[in-house]
Amino acid sequence: MGTIQNKFDRSTKSSLTYRKPYTQRIDNLKMPVGYQPPKFQQFDGEGNPKQHVAHFIETCNDAGTYGDHLVKQFVRSLKGNAFDWFTDLEANSIDSWGELEKEFLNHFYSTRRTISMIELTNSHQWEEEPVVDYINRWRNLSLNCKDRLSEPSTIEIYIQ
Repeated sequence: MGTIQNKFDRSTKSSLTYRKPYTQRIDNLKMPVGYQPPKFQQFDGEGNPKQHVAHFIETCNDAGTYGDHLVKQFVRSLKGNAFDWFTDLEANSIDSWGELEKEFLNHFYSTRRTISMIELTNSHQWEEEPVVDYINRWRNLSLNCKDRLSEPSTIEIYIQ
């Protein structure tokens, strides 16, 4: 019985110990003198991951941190499923901001729905839908269209 207990104790200790997903090189990076961590918008796995990364980079840059320093700060911008994803990354698997950004976007990108030009052009006002609601719904759809439209093209499609 003692042997089984020892094995269980060792396995739970190693699995319960958090290990940073970034390398020692990243961990050794010193934050700028006087650096105060900013208040980050939190990403929980829902919403637009590209938008989250853009907000995160801008927030860090405004606070005086750039490049690989962002790796150490990124976890502060995550919660829920996104935080779980970060803590489940393999230890020492990330050695640059570019690597972390790529992993993050690859993992969470599918949560954003994109629509085609055909779906956008087939969008019509629903029966009894107020015009203002239709305009807002159509604008939101157009923002998620994978094909970027010029302003004249957008207006032409909208009024059809």
